[in-house]
Amino acid sequence: QVQLVESGGGLVQAGGSLRLSCAASGRNFGRYAMGWFRQAPGKEREFVASITWCGVPCYANSVKGRFTITRVNTESTAYLQMNSIKPEDTAVYYCSAGVQVTTPDYWGQGTQVTVTS
Repeated sequence: QVQLVESGGGLVQAGGSLRLSCAASGRNFGRYAMGWFRQAPGKEREFVASITWCGVPCYANSVKGRFTITRVNTESTAYLQMNSIKPEDTAVYYCSAGVQVTTPDYWGQGTQVTVTS
């Protein structure tokens, strides 16, 4: 069992930066792929980025070149560095963990990111 807690969300101006954190508790963090998803009002949850247990990242086209996902296994924490933020990045951001990158087994409660223009 893994518990995930996101932090770092908030209000940011377009063009600014924000770093989200996902702290995991439980066993075997280093064995899980970590991911970030987001859900905007009235829209379905969508993939943002993921990172395998050994540090290989993958990004949605909409954030490629602007967002960076990292993890520190010794700290059981994953991060999402968000740069050049756009108003369309406004959403609730969810951290995920799973044995498979594409099928999360665990979710955090989400953190709100609101971008003002």
